[in-house]
This record gives sequence, structure tokens and C-alpha cells, in this order.
Amino acid sequence: MTKLTEQLKKESAASRQEFIIHSFLDNYQPLISNDPSAWRSKFRKMATSPFNFYRGSAALYYADVSRDSDPFLNEKTSRVWIQGDLHAENFGTYMNGAGILVFDVNDFDEAYVGPFTWDVKRLVASIALIGYQKAMSDAEIREVIASVARGYAQQINKFASGETKKFALTLDNTKGKLLGVLQTARLLTRVDLLNDNTEIVDYDRKFKLGKSILPVTDEQRAQVIAALANYHKSIPSRKKKNNFDFKIKDISRRKGLGVGSAGLPIYSILIEGESQSLENDLIISMKEAQPSAAAQYVKDNTINKYFLHNGHRTAISQRALQAFADPYLGHTTMNGKGMFVTEVSPYGADLEWDDINDLDDMLEVGNYLGQCVAKIHCCSDDDSDQSLVDYSIEEAINEVLDGKEADFIQYMVDFGENYGAQVRTDHDLFVDAFRNRLIRGI
Repeated sequence: MTKLTEQLKKESAASRQEFIIHSFLDNYQPLISNDPSAWRSKFRKMATSPFNFYRGSAALYYADVSRDSDPFLNEKTSRVWIQGDLHAENFGTYMNGAGILVFDVNDFDEAYVGPFTWDVKRLVASIALIGYQKAMSDAEIREVIASVARGYAQQINKFASGETKKFALTLDNTKGKLLGVLQTARLLTRVDLLNDNTEIVDYDRKFKLGKSILPVTDEQRAQVIAALANYHKSIPSRKKKNNFDFKIKDISRRKGLGVGSAGLPIYSILIEGESQSLENDLIISMKEAQPSAAAQYVKDNTINKYFLHNGHRTAISQRALQAFADPYLGHTTMNGKGMFVTEVSPYGADLEWDDINDLDDMLEVGNYLGQCVAKIHCCSDDDSDQSLVDYSIEEAINEVLDGKEADFIQYMVDFGENYGAQVRTDHDLFVDAFRNRLIRGI
């Protein structure tokens, strides 16, 4: 048991519930006040299971994990690009800039610079929650967590030993359930994405409108167009497509209704592709970026000052965490808010846990996820223009793990198992607080 989980076991239910409530209000009060209905919807989803609660409570996780003493952290290993919300459902596929289908982390909204163990701990606790939900035994859950930590440590060692940092999980080097996700992604097409989201009107594509996809006003359209002009300047020159016109065909808006994006404005922009053919149009998403939940617990002002705004932070972080990042990845501002811009990938297939139930499958997937996390910590895009972390991450992490791999694995097993149990308790306290209107503004 780590010092944090030991400490949490000693807290009373009343004080812990108050801590949970304040973790939301301290981080999200302005957003809650701006759209309480969206946050009620988010909290309803979080109430359905401990795992969904965990997905939506990154602020609580960082309030906790930042208090933990960690034997694997030093000046360098506390200053690593981290994904920031690394739970077990934030993995999936994308087509990288080299045209290769890759299985990887697929959400960078919370990315920041911080301790590398914060990512690993968040992941292993989520694995513990999934295992418990599937009625796996404690011993089996510990095995799966160990496979994640082992996969991470072994891949870090390979990078430190000189293995190419172009490593990726692809159709050529995966098997089992993970290969199945990549094969599913391979069957997806741009035409399918376009047909799901658009319709042909007067021989051209327009967005399909409905309850969740809304038209923009003339003022909003003008604001989006102005923001996109600045966005285009944020794309590294080597990634800009030759002879690409960036002709805007249509704009729509929607509110983020997911667990992680409640109430946030999101604009969808339909772009003419590289020809007038209707099957190669692009959909670009422009989303208001929020502060990373980890940011307030990283006591280094040079990091926060480095970013122009949270859209800039998200784009820079994704390039720092992802080899061959989306060529349309960029940032801009709109109405004084930082916006994160990326292409809506036609080739995105998420890792679904519903049909991963056999222990051997869980162990195999766990090992792959550990490798994925090692990759994002060590492998950045060729066009990553960050200068915050200017040393070899793989060497720094490998140095603290070298000869202590077994200790690292056991540490993560202990944390994942015990913090997962704490989350199950916290979920009950959260539901009680939500039902009894103890969360102000909801």
C-alpha cells in the first residue's frame, strides 16, 4: 500500500465527501455556472458506475496523487510530457501522418508536463476498476496491472537501449484483441464518416442538422472563419499540404456532452478536400480548450508561462506525445478563448472492453497499453516545437527503473488495487452528494 492510499483509508466518510465536492467546485465552478444542465448530464453519467465516475473526476485524482510520495520521481522524471487523463478507455486508432494505422492514446485534452508516474498510476487504477466490474479475482486484477507496468518498464528499457523511437503498435506487430481493433479501423472509410455527418444539397456536401448538430449564426460563422485563419498559421510548415486551398464549405456547432467535455462549445468545419470530388472532403473540429487538471499541482511556473493559451498547450502537448501527429493539428483563439483544432479522423476505432473478458486477453492488452504509454512518454513528432523538456526522457526514466523493475511493478500493483478500491468508495460518496444536492450549482 502506498502512503497515499494508506492515508485515504484513515479519512472519515464525511471529510472525504467534502474533499470530493470541493475537487469539482475548485476546478469547474465557472463551467458549472455557465451550463448547469450539461453538468447535471455529466454527473448522471458519472453516477452510473465507479469507472465512469473515475473518467470524469481527473481533478479529484490529481488532488490525491499530488500528495503521494513516489520513490521513482526526481527532477527529470517529474518533468515529462504526460497525457494527463490516461484511463483504459482513452486508447484507440488513428491514421498517422505517414499513412499507417496506429493503435495509441487518443485524447490529449488534459496533457501537460509532470511526473511520469501520474500517467501510469491513473491507467492502472482504471484497470483495477474494469477488472472489479468484470468480477475478476483480486489476484487476477493484480496480474493484469502487473502486465501494464511490466510492458511499460520493458519498452522504456528498449528505447533507452537504442531501439528506434519510431516504434508504434500497428497491423504488423500486434495480435489478439488489439489487432482486431486495428482491423476494424482498416474497414472504416472517409466516405462513411462524411455520410454519417453530412448530406448532399445542390450537388455539394452540407452538415446534417439535428438536436446535437446546430447551425451557426452569421456572427459565429465570421468568428470561426477569422479563428481558422490564425489556426492555419499554427500548423508547422512541413505539415502543410501543397496546393491545399482550405476552402470552407459549411460550419456547424454542438455542445460537448461527453463525460469530459460538458458544456464546451465545439465547432465542426467542412473543408473541400484536395480535389472537387465529394468523397475526399475533410471535417475539422475546433473545440474550446480547458486548463489541464494536472496543471495546478505542478509547481513550476516556467511550464504554465510557456503556453499562449490552453489550445496552444493541447496542440503542443499532442505533438510532444505522438509520433507522426495529425497534419491538421493546430490551435487558435476565438472570443479570447484558446481553441484546439484537429481533423475528425475517419479511421478512429476505440478500444472497447465489453468483449475483453478472458484473463489471457486482458494480460495481452495490458502489456500493449504499457508499451503505448512508454511510447508517448519517449516519442515525439518530428515537427514537435516544444523546448520545455530538452533531455532524453527514456534515459531519465530508465535510470530510476534500472534494477528496480520488480519494485516498480509491485508499487503500481499496490497503487492500482488500493486506489481502485478508494474510487469505488468515492463513487458512493459522490452519488450521495449528487442525489442530496450537496454540490453547489447543480
